[in-house]
Amino acid sequence: MQKLDFSLEGEFVELNQLLKLVGLCESGGAGKQIVASGDVNVDGQQELRKTAKIRAGQVVQLGDIEITVTAA
Repeated sequence: MQKLDFSLEGEFVELNQLLKLVGLCESGGAGKQIVASGDVNVDGQQELRKTAKIRAGQVVQLGDIEITVTAA
């Protein structure tokens, strides 16, 4: 499994933007499509809300890629 760390600046980042910022997709729109496909989990639960607020301490998983969100 590939593990990525994302340093969060601010209170939260929207899920589709997080996927873009870590380089898993080209744009926020592409991120929305990935989330809509049902392939994204947040803290072990399937997440279908494209703009779900992801906060420090949460773990996002897409396939074999795991993104740990930490406070800046």
